Amino acid sequence: MVAVVACTRESRHTGSESGFSASVSRLLDRIDCRRADSDEERETIFRLRYQAYLRDGSISTNSTKSFSDPYDEMGNVFLFGLYIDGDLASSVRIHVASKDQPVFPSLEVFPDILRPELDAGKVIVDPTRLVTDERLARRHRGLPYVTTRLCGMAARYFGAEHLLAAVRVDHQPFYRRIFNHRVICEPRPYPHLAKPISLMTIHYPTVSEDVHRRYPFFRSTFFERRMLFERRLLQANVAPFVERDAARLAG
Repeated sequence: MVAVVACTRESRHTGSESGFSASVSRLLDRIDCRRADSDEERETIFRLRYQAYLRDGSISTNSTKSFSDPYDEMGNVFLFGLYIDGDLASSVRIHVASKDQPVFPSLEVFPDILRPELDAGKVIVDPTRLVTDERLARRHRGLPYVTTRLCGMAARYFGAEHLLAAVRVDHQPFYRRIFNHRVICEPRPYPHLAKPISLMTIHYPTVSEDVHRRYPFFRSTFFERRMLFERRLLQANVAPFVERDAARLAG
């Protein structure tokens, strides 16, 4: 079953929002977030991913014109497509890892840093493969923000100690500006990519109030988070950390 959720916020456009925040909020009104559970949706995302990574020189051409890896098949992965007026505009892949679900891309590259956190019982959210459609990204400047919003939602829903950003050095300012991510490891070679990747992290509950104040469109409802991330197989392994209390239903 495919999860399709019209992105919503706890507050609509207000005078206190900046012009940019208001424009991103208007963009959210046009977006459907779809968890890509069908082969057809996944392949469409893999083709968009191929185009994006080829465009910035991170991969070489291949005959399939598609880019995926074994981590796309793991039981703790959420693969999302974001659609504007029915067209795939962006995508992000989110792994939710715990001691019982210890497989995620960044662990392969930074095991000395992340393995002790898993062994200590901490939940880690690892977003990777964030890509946008070139034409739609030019038209909608807020598209990367809308896509990154899902990462914070996942961190909140699963009670993550770490919301990672495994990114190139030139992408670090974006994550510092939005979430105040901090670098915890300098760039290392990353599987399947030509350019090295650094590791950044935040404890989302610590920064969320400030993030929501500066970017009100990052707010979400409990219903939206549950519709996008609820899955029995995953919850069986991270249930103690999942946001479930009735007192939190208002967001």
